[in-house]
Order: sequence, then C-alpha cells, then structure tokens
Amino acid sequence: MFERFTDEARQVVVRAQDEARHLRAGQVEPVHLLLAIAADPGPGGETMRAAGIDRDRLHRAVAASTDELDAEALAAFGVDLEQVRAAAEAAFGPGALDPPGTEGHLRFADGSKKSLEQALRHVLARRGLARRNRVIDSGCVLVGVLAVEDPVVTRVLRQLGADPAALRDQAAHAA
Repeated sequence: MFERFTDEARQVVVRAQDEARHLRAGQVEPVHLLLAIAADPGPGGETMRAAGIDRDRLHRAVAASTDELDAEALAAFGVDLEQVRAAAEAAFGPGALDPPGTEGHLRFADGSKKSLEQALRHVLARRGLARRNRVIDSGCVLVGVLAVEDPVVTRVLRQLGADPAALRDQAAHAA
C-alpha cells in the first residue's frame, strides 16, 4: 500500500508518530494522523485550514481532551490525577507516569490502520483516473481518518466547530 503514498502522505505517517511521542501516547491513534495532516502543506492540510482548523488549535484541543478524559476517568473513582502525578514524580522522578515505548518506532493502533486502509479504498474507488494517478496524498489520508469515525477525532473536531462528516465530504471532493 505504501508504494501508492506520495512523499507528503509518507511525511504525514512519520509526523503522526512524532505527534504520538509528543503526547506521550503508547501507539499512533487516528487523532495523531489528524494532527500530522493539519501540519501538512498539501491537500489534507489545506482542507482542514479551509474549515478553520489549524495545527495549533487542534493540538491544544487534543491535549486538553486527552487530559480531560484521563482526569474524568480517575475522578469517577475518587482519584485526583494531578495529585497522583505529583506524588509519582516526587517519588520516582519526572515522567514517572509516562507510558513505556515512546522512543523509536510506535505501532499503529487498529483505528490508524483502518484509516490508512480507508485512504486506499478512497483512491481505488475514484473512477476515471488512470491507474498511475491513483496515489494516496494527505487529502486521501484525511478522508480515511474521518471515515473510521474515531470518537476522539469526532469530539475534538466538534469542539473546534467543525462537522466531521462535512469535512470528510470536502476532503473527498478535493482528493
């Protein structure tokens, strides 16, 4: 499949791993692909920027959403995440609660794999294009990410005032 990826789409995949590492994730999730696309100068990034979603706003929303989910889950059990983090770092040093394996290659979560498969399906479904023109660019990756309807991606886009289905349609027409 990766032989169909343009250089920009390959960079999106590499950048998604960097985004996952930056957010201390244990694997690359669809939201990391979305962050990487937002930074892309190609069709995927252009579609997102046209919808009013830039990388910085998206990154802040993702970081807040991740922290909020962790805190909410623990609060349901009467645990204050910030107190736990402070205690762990005081006892074991900075980053004590960071997930292992954030260096080197991170594996892609099932949702990310499905996103890339959906990008390929989108390209193969386009009629009227010569086989040699059926390449996967960042716009196709955006279509794939939005096709899997990942709950984190959906929530973050809605927080930013975007309709994920409308964004997918825009990306599909542009790709």
